[in-house]
Amino acid sequence: MKLYGTSLSPFVRKVLVVLAEKGIEVQHVPLRFHDPDPRFQAASPFGKIPALEDGDVRLADSSAIIHYLERKHPEPAMLPAGAHDLGRAIWFDEVGDTELFPVLIKPFVQRVLRPKMMNQPCDEAVVAKCMGEELPRLFDYLEGVIDGPYLVGGAFGLADISVATTFHNLHLAGEAVDAGRWPKLASYFTGILERPSFQTAIAARQG
Repeated sequence: MKLYGTSLSPFVRKVLVVLAEKGIEVQHVPLRFHDPDPRFQAASPFGKIPALEDGDVRLADSSAIIHYLERKHPEPAMLPAGAHDLGRAIWFDEVGDTELFPVLIKPFVQRVLRPKMMNQPCDEAVVAKCMGEELPRLFDYLEGVIDGPYLVGGAFGLADISVATTFHNLHLAGEAVDAGRWPKLASYFTGILERPSFQTAIAARQG
């Protein structure tokens, strides 16, 4: 089994965490978007990461890959069995991918990607607006729904992985959740990111 994509990507990190939780051996190939590698292109026809190659199976998109892994390697489960909890887990996966990621990633893009990888200046105004105007609405929501160490069903799973993964990129950009204003959120995602599977994913090769 091969997983394509740099561990700097929150979406690649999602899959690396699931692989670590399930104890699945994988060859990690830490390439970036639109890499010309033909095997990567065969698995990801639009050049996005992550992409998976497992025998004859080729898949792109973190959620699609995780659902595939969940069916093929069901233990330990990353998705709950009950209908309500399953719906909530899929909801939080969507929140992480489409609501949190586009905003949380902005400081990382400005302070890490642009100066270090794109040879472009950082726009601190974008960071200030993100931290002061855009993220508080999302943090308020999460503060209101967190009532324990895990988001759904009293167990670690895809919901937690999807919500927490981009917070590491926020850390890499030198920003953090204000624990005075959002104490439950700060405690929650610190605990999730300290989990061994997340530490394994964070330490994976960046490319």
